[in-house]
Amino acid sequence: MPARKTTKKSTKKAGKAKAAQPDTGPVPPYGEAIRGAIARGDAQEMKTVAANARKWMSDVQSALKQLEGATKKSKK
Repeated sequence: MPARKTTKKSTKKAGKAKAAQPDTGPVPPYGEAIRGAIARGDAQEMKTVAANARKWMSDVQSALKQLEGATKKSKK
């Protein structure tokens, strides 16, 4: 039987980057993220956080409309 080849194990922690992200979808832009961006004074970061917040709010509003529509249909 041939000898098993050993593989070099990585010293990086692969799960660390994934652990910061939820499994259910994007993280809502809580006030702390917004206040933190303002406190750091990084204009690009503030623009990015603002764009993410607008996108998140749009997605939530759309989902809420779908939920309300489904609720109305189920009452009939």
